[in-house]
Amino acid sequence: MTAKQPRLEIEYCTQCRWLLRAGWTAQELLTTFTAELGEVALVPGTGGVFDVRLGGETLWSRQEQGGFPELAALKQLVRDRIAPDRDLGHSDRHRKPSDG
Repeated sequence: MTAKQPRLEIEYCTQCRWLLRAGWTAQELLTTFTAELGEVALVPGTGGVFDVRLGGETLWSRQEQGGFPELAALKQLVRDRIAPDRDLGHSDRHRKPSDG
Protein backbone atom coordinates (compact mmCIF):
# COMPACT_ATOMS: atom_id res chain seq x y z
CA MET A 1 0.00 0.00 0.00
CA THR A 2 1.42 3.37 -1.01
CA ALA A 3 1.06 6.50 1.04
CA LYS A 4 -1.36 9.13 -0.20
CA GLN A 5 0.20 12.42 -1.23
CA PRO A 6 0.96 14.97 -0.07
CA ARG A 7 2.31 13.54 3.18
CA LEU A 8 2.80 15.86 6.13
CA GLU A 9 5.00 14.74 9.02
CA ILE A 10 5.16 16.16 12.50
CA GLU A 11 8.24 14.95 14.35
CA TYR A 12 7.91 15.55 18.07
CA CYS A 13 10.09 14.93 21.12
CA THR A 14 8.98 11.98 23.22
CA GLN A 15 11.32 13.03 26.05
CA CYS A 16 9.54 16.40 26.26
CA ARG A 17 6.12 14.69 26.04
CA TRP A 18 4.97 16.73 23.05
CA LEU A 19 2.70 14.04 21.62
CA LEU A 20 -0.45 15.96 22.61
CA ARG A 21 0.84 19.13 20.92
CA ALA A 22 1.75 17.14 17.79
CA GLY A 23 -1.64 15.42 17.79
CA TRP A 24 -3.51 18.69 18.20
CA THR A 25 -1.49 20.27 15.37
CA ALA A 26 -2.23 17.26 13.15
CA GLN A 27 -5.94 17.46 13.97
CA GLU A 28 -6.08 21.15 13.11
CA LEU A 29 -4.28 20.64 9.79
CA LEU A 30 -6.45 17.65 8.84
CA THR A 31 -9.58 19.61 9.69
CA THR A 32 -8.47 22.56 7.57
CA PHE A 33 -7.08 20.58 4.62
CA THR A 34 -9.52 17.66 4.47
CA ALA A 35 -9.30 17.21 0.70
CA GLU A 36 -5.75 18.45 0.09
CA LEU A 37 -3.65 16.34 2.48
CA GLY A 38 -3.11 12.68 1.71
CA GLU A 39 -1.95 11.82 5.20
CA VAL A 40 -0.46 13.24 8.37
CA ALA A 41 2.14 11.19 10.24
CA LEU A 42 3.29 11.64 13.83
CA VAL A 43 6.98 10.75 14.04
CA PRO A 44 8.48 10.14 17.50
CA GLY A 45 11.84 11.83 18.05
CA THR A 46 14.14 13.01 20.83
CA GLY A 47 16.29 15.96 21.77
CA GLY A 48 13.61 18.66 21.83
CA VAL A 49 12.59 18.20 18.19
CA PHE A 50 9.34 19.62 16.85
CA ASP A 51 9.56 19.72 13.06
CA VAL A 52 6.80 19.92 10.49
CA ARG A 53 7.63 18.58 7.02
CA LEU A 54 5.55 18.45 3.86
CA GLY A 55 6.77 16.15 1.12
CA GLY A 56 10.23 16.12 2.68
CA GLU A 57 10.48 19.92 2.86
CA THR A 58 10.81 21.33 6.38
CA LEU A 59 8.13 23.98 6.92
CA TRP A 60 8.87 24.53 10.59
CA SER A 61 11.75 23.53 12.82
CA ARG A 62 11.62 24.36 16.51
CA GLN A 63 15.43 24.39 16.60
CA GLU A 64 15.76 26.79 13.64
CA GLN A 65 12.76 29.07 14.28
CA GLY A 66 12.89 28.92 18.07
CA GLY A 67 9.71 27.66 19.67
CA PHE A 68 6.50 26.29 18.29
CA PRO A 69 4.65 27.54 15.20
CA GLU A 70 1.59 29.73 15.52
CA LEU A 71 -1.19 27.59 14.07
CA ALA A 72 -2.41 30.30 11.67
CA ALA A 73 1.12 30.76 10.31
CA LEU A 74 1.59 27.01 9.93
CA LYS A 75 -1.71 26.71 8.06
CA GLN A 76 -0.54 29.47 5.71
CA LEU A 77 2.75 27.65 5.07
CA VAL A 78 0.90 24.43 4.25
CA ARG A 79 -1.71 26.23 2.14
CA ASP A 80 0.93 28.10 0.14
CA ARG A 81 2.35 24.75 -0.99
CA ILE A 82 -0.72 22.58 -1.54
CA ALA A 83 -3.59 25.01 -2.25
CA PRO A 84 -2.18 28.49 -2.97
CA ASP A 85 -5.51 29.96 -4.13
CA ARG A 86 -7.38 28.81 -1.04
CA ASP A 87 -8.73 31.37 1.42
CA LEU A 88 -8.12 30.39 5.04
CA GLY A 89 -10.73 32.77 6.40
CA HIS A 90 -9.82 34.16 9.81
CA SER A 91 -6.30 32.65 9.62
CA ASP A 92 -5.56 34.88 6.62
CA ARG A 93 -7.05 37.96 8.24
CA HIS A 94 -4.49 37.80 11.05
CA ARG A 95 -1.64 38.45 8.62
CA LYS A 96 0.38 41.57 9.10
CA PRO A 97 0.32 44.03 6.15
CA SER A 98 4.02 43.34 5.55
CA ASP A 99 3.30 39.59 5.16
CA GLY A 100 1.92 39.82 1.83
